[in-house]
Amino acid sequence: MSKIQDAFAHGKAFIPFITCGDPSLETTEQLVYAMEQAGADLIELGIPFSDPTAEGPVIQEANNRALSGGVTTDKIFDMVKKIRANTQIPMVFMTYANVVFSYGIERFTKTAAEVGMNGIILPDVPFEEKEEFADACRRNGLALVSLIAPTSHERISQIASAAEGFIYCVSSLGVTGVRSEITTDIGEMVRLVRAASDIPCAIGFGISTQEQAAKMAKDADGVIVGSAIVKICKEYGTDCVPKVAEYVKSMKDAIRDL
Repeated sequence: MSKIQDAFAHGKAFIPFITCGDPSLETTEQLVYAMEQAGADLIELGIPFSDPTAEGPVIQEANNRALSGGVTTDKIFDMVKKIRANTQIPMVFMTYANVVFSYGIERFTKTAAEVGMNGIILPDVPFEEKEEFADACRRNGLALVSLIAPTSHERISQIASAAEGFIYCVSSLGVTGVRSEITTDIGEMVRLVRAASDIPCAIGFGISTQEQAAKMAKDADGVIVGSAIVKICKEYGTDCVPKVAEYVKSMKDAIRDL
């Protein structure tokens, strides 16, 4: 079983997302430890990019804050090295094709694996165009996590049968951000994935409350929360660590016994 799939081995997984360097890389490192203590099972680390397609204003602003604070991919790799001296929690990068391209696909995946990352999510790379990235990930022992959207329909089984790590099920059309309600038939998406593969399914985009998390986790193997956490980081700045930990604990508690 891969390191990523370990995250789903003890009941429903809670997967928080944070943007590296927002508010600072030192805070990002402390957030990883605090979120693990609070019950996170797998952590998504966002590598900021100046034009993050698919992101709503909350995560776009976090990208801008991190970049104007001088965050670079190399500094993030150094931070991950430090984190790996203290914890083995499964972690994946979430970033964009351009970030990986400009660094060099082979060099990026090799370094990510060397510092201890377990996988990569590239939301702007369509399934049909992923081979160039997938080959480099395979060579370096990283999972390239696939996304499926409510519009994927007949492609779901095709994507699921080739998927690695876990499947990121996008709950809503449009950009990331907190939603007041999620109307997609998640159960149907998950059923189509399960018919093709036994890979774990985690639902993301728009989840912010305990009620939403519990509802989504009934059908899926885990829930992913980004914007709601990034908002706390913005509000409290370098004092955000205990606030984020409290929020992560409440969300994990909401799905713990499902």
